[in-house]
Amino acid sequence: MQQDFDTSRRLPFLKMHGLGNDFVIVDSRGRDAIVTAELARAVGDRHRGVGFDQLAEIRSSDAADIDLDFWNSDGSRAGACGNATRCVGRLMLDETGKDEITIRTERGILIARRAGDEVSVNMGHPQRMWDEVPLSHPVDTDFLPLEGEPVAVGMGNPHAVFFVPDIKEVDVAGWGKRVEYDPLFPQRTNVEFAEVRSRDEIRMRVWERGTGITLACGSGACATVVAASVRGLTDKKVRMEVDGGWLTLDWREDGVWMTGPTQLVFQAEFDASFLERV
Repeated sequence: MQQDFDTSRRLPFLKMHGLGNDFVIVDSRGRDAIVTAELARAVGDRHRGVGFDQLAEIRSSDAADIDLDFWNSDGSRAGACGNATRCVGRLMLDETGKDEITIRTERGILIARRAGDEVSVNMGHPQRMWDEVPLSHPVDTDFLPLEGEPVAVGMGNPHAVFFVPDIKEVDVAGWGKRVEYDPLFPQRTNVEFAEVRSRDEIRMRVWERGTGITLACGSGACATVVAASVRGLTDKKVRMEVDGGWLTLDWREDGVWMTGPTQLVFQAEFDASFLERV
């Protein structure tokens, strides 16, 4: 298959993670987009490729500091990825020396800021109407007609947030996969399970569409704080424990801000022989 790049040359990439939510990052600035569904699936194979929860491709932008595209490990596109946005935000903040940059995604133009040793990203306003999430037909998005009555929230991608009394008792894989493919979600959905510990603390686990269980999910964390606030279970600012660590979420008038750590793991290159087989 013909690619948009010369397979006789190696392709550089970075591996990063935010709370164990791990990403391969490819920089395509100054040239055409490189990533295809086939390449994403090959790279996402944790045995024959590199492995990732999402792949992020940095591209040149005429409206922001950069454009950013996301791919799931099954080769499908992801409209939003909060932790990858924070990781790439860290790269761009360090590269430019700025304290704030703009990143254009399918979600719109997002702002990333330094927050001490961490990075904050404004993930935008939640989408609360049924056709914005999107859902297949009109329903009450605060109480979906599914077992457990989850809250539907769009954050550039769809989310179904379930509130549970004891998260340790939840079959995240079994329940999550069933809900991901429910006909109510024409684009499938991410699925969050949240245990509210107090007005300002939540424990959350997540099943991501196209990937499965991940240690963290930024857009899912944002959707969860929105859902908890809408239900009156928490305040709009909370600390959230996910499988990989802690995030701070703050639903403000200008959008949902997410703050947390990032980590560059390594820099490497895809070998030409690997690219030729994609």
